[in-house]
Amino acid sequence: MLPDIQLARRGGVIEFGWGHPDLTLLPVAGMAEAAELASTRDGARALSYGAEQGPGCLIEQLGAWLARREGVAPRPEQVFITGGVSQALDLLCTLLTRPGDVVLVESPVYHLALRIFRDHGLELAPVTGDADGLCVDALADALDALRRQGRRPRFLYTVPTFGNPTGATMPLARRQVLVALAQANGLTVLEDDVYRELWYDAPAPPPLHSLASARQRGLALNGGVIRLGSFSKILAPGLRLGWLLAAPEIVQRCVRSGMLDSGGGVNHFTAHVVAAFMALGLFDPHIEQLRGVYRARRDALLAALERFMPAGVCWRVPGGGFFVWVRLPEGCEGVALLPAAEAAGVSYVPGARFHADDGGGARHVRLAFSLLQPDELAEGARRLGQAFS
Repeated sequence: MLPDIQLARRGGVIEFGWGHPDLTLLPVAGMAEAAELASTRDGARALSYGAEQGPGCLIEQLGAWLARREGVAPRPEQVFITGGVSQALDLLCTLLTRPGDVVLVESPVYHLALRIFRDHGLELAPVTGDADGLCVDALADALDALRRQGRRPRFLYTVPTFGNPTGATMPLARRQVLVALAQANGLTVLEDDVYRELWYDAPAPPPLHSLASARQRGLALNGGVIRLGSFSKILAPGLRLGWLLAAPEIVQRCVRSGMLDSGGGVNHFTAHVVAAFMALGLFDPHIEQLRGVYRARRDALLAALERFMPAGVCWRVPGGGFFVWVRLPEGCEGVALLPAAEAAGVSYVPGARFHADDGGGARHVRLAFSLLQPDELAEGARRLGQAFS
């Protein structure tokens, strides 16, 4: 029988590799209530071809929600409903790039975004990050190097808030410098902001997009910030639904794409259901529940690492998101140790996969805590300690 879901868990193996929401936390009853409301309230309109920009009911609910959370509501013409960040990245690559173009990418960064860029034939130029996210000095150096070659990057991709894989969050001062540098160089920034609501100690600094001036929110190829959001981590990944905030010119380029002209807005019925879920007042309580559960899981993993990791292994304490970024002792590499770990009944993602260049991240591994119960996290850390010793 063919599988129904992407997640595949091996018997006897504690999987730290899957950065997925826990299936037991998905709001099945709430979504059923929302689907009934969408069907009765919106009727055939929810089952028709959707408006290319996305249905007005969701754009309005999303704008009101962002206004409550962040104090500023985007104008409707700045919002575009997507099929999630992966689909948004693919669409933006189609619209803004051509094969052979160079793009700047935070390093390390979400590995499957790198794959999407490679699928479009793009050349990846890494920009080093540290405990506070992407290094702005390294970005300036990368821009200078490309300028000397007579080349212009089409965009910069970064995950500045509770980033994947490191969990790092860029401080406000660095965000301000990054936005100014992007404007000065006419650099488009793709801000992957999917983990913002999953904070466990304190809310994150404002998004890059909200820090940008009116000019910086201008044409995407002239120093603007395009912010990518998703319902996958904070509601349910099977919805395949997200949004982007950008200049109206960019939203219109998305709207005029051939795919949307042919098929209408993405996941139109799902968008109506999510709008109903928000209208019912179910969204914020659900996010609060997720914060509590994932905070406890983060803390359980951190406590277990303290207990079981051998000398020389260290890690960052993430303020949010799904991941703990672990550094191995000198002479140890994540790829080389993976067979021993799996023989001990535990798995992870080697850090090298999150680097665009060869050799980076060899001494790191990414551990995801979102999918596992506290007792599994503790036992997984014990097995890792055995494999790393």
